[in-house]
Amino acid sequence: MRGFVSGYYRLALWVTRFAYLNLLWVVFTLVGLVFFGFLPATAAMFAVVRKWISGETDIPVLQTFWKSYRKEFMIINVIGYIVFIIGYLLTIELQILRTQEHIAYYIASFGVLGLFLMYAIIVLYLFPIFAHFNLKPFQYIKWSFLIGIGHPLLTVFLLGAMIAILYFTYITIPALLFFFGGSITAYILMWAASQTFSKYERADA
Repeated sequence: MRGFVSGYYRLALWVTRFAYLNLLWVVFTLVGLVFFGFLPATAAMFAVVRKWISGETDIPVLQTFWKSYRKEFMIINVIGYIVFIIGYLLTIELQILRTQEHIAYYIASFGVLGLFLMYAIIVLYLFPIFAHFNLKPFQYIKWSFLIGIGHPLLTVFLLGAMIAILYFTYITIPALLFFFGGSITAYILMWAASQTFSKYERADA
């Protein structure tokens, strides 16, 4: 009975942690007027889950979140919106190519789809790498792609798992996305990506 109570307590504690972190993510996104707040709030959320994964489960969540949010506000907005603009330009290019009737344009559109795949890999790994490594701005984009390409099975698993989990939650209990969607997603991505990081830390040593 004591073991059951202890297990229930730990479960409730982690549910509370994830819900609280998700709430901070939403609030600080709004504090930054969404446009400027989403990226630093997301980076701060990954900074918190990185510490949880490394065993620092008793950290002051709000202080850790706020410190990262304030420190990384400018740099992650610059990096993030560079990535956003690239994605926007790829979308426009694909739309233009798909509206043309000539076969050459249609074939070229598959090249853009290939670039979209590369783009998705960068987005998938960007925040875990940003939270873990201290690099120059454009190196975050470079290493997001290199690590993603260097671990294709992990990348395919993460892409599939994220799509499946978010879609299944959306069609069953969509309210869970508001309370846990961001924090749980960040934890899964950070945990999976961190399994590869020791290799690159040794390479840089």
